[in-house]
Amino acid sequence: MARIDPYRNFRFLIEIDGITQAGFNDCSGFGSSTDPIEYREGGEPSYTRKLPGQTKYNNVVLKWGITDSKELHDWYTQIVKGQIVRKNGSIVLMDTEGTEKIRWNFFDAWPTKYTAPELSAKANDIAIDAMELAVERLERA
Repeated sequence: MARIDPYRNFRFLIEIDGITQAGFNDCSGFGSSTDPIEYREGGEPSYTRKLPGQTKYNNVVLKWGITDSKELHDWYTQIVKGQIVRKNGSIVLMDTEGTEKIRWNFFDAWPTKYTAPELSAKANDIAIDAMELAVERLERA
């Protein structure tokens, strides 16, 4: 059987409804957890049973090198002004040849936090913007 290497984490792209953005250098936080609900039956006093409860989805954090594009910041500005605009999107992992391999779709997202780049006259790093998206659901396609 041929050996299959795991995919590398640096080849990815982000798609968000109606937003064209240059490359992202970091995408993190996407995942979910399901809270257990514990209960005890009257006939079984020595242990509790566990059932799946509410599922919660983590916020997705996006980071990118700042450019003239203001699309993501403008989306956040709409939220600040009370105009809730939810968008769907995808996080796409690609192999070394650029072929799509895995896709995580997120639904009803809206920006909950924006962080401007840290600036320093003593550094020569790229200025990085960051945005945190609250997502209602995340599915691996």
